[in-house]
Amino acid sequence: MNTSERLTGLVQVYTGDGKGKTTAALGLALRAAGHGMRTYVGQFLKGRDYGELESVQHLAPLITIEQYGLNDWVHVDNVTPEQRQAAQAGLAKGRQALLGGEYDIVVLDEANVALYFGVLTEAEVLALIDEKPSHVELILTGRRAPQSIIERADLVTEMREVQHPYRRGVPARRGIEF
Repeated sequence: MNTSERLTGLVQVYTGDGKGKTTAALGLALRAAGHGMRTYVGQFLKGRDYGELESVQHLAPLITIEQYGLNDWVHVDNVTPEQRQAAQAGLAKGRQALLGGEYDIVVLDEANVALYFGVLTEAEVLALIDEKPSHVELILTGRRAPQSIIERADLVTEMREVQHPYRRGVPARRGIEF
């Protein structure tokens, strides 16, 4: 996108217990790619094979995804030093993407959950929001967004679960939930 067309970048938060937070952020990236905009997606706490990792290869260099997690589950009461280290490395990469001038949109996927689990701090994420260049859109996804992040955001969408097949014993499905 050329400099004269740059938008005012806002801070968006997609949170709540319903499905669709990451999907909404990826949908925004897909839409932006159609306008020649570049999006960086950093996924906290994720180190497994998700369908978006394969599909965005077809949209490179307009969409870039990196994962900042290990190939295991993070448990709030038992966070490992390696999981903290991966999140901190991810925060540094996210900051670089935000400030580097290469991207129009930066998505920090599951950043709110990383805050809840304590692998990131509110102070770190609030500082990142404060550093955001005025033309870059910043999106934070994940359940349990803290009030401090919600108050700093320009747009907050809460996904609310009304009904989910998981409750009927249907496991997560490749291509739909991951």
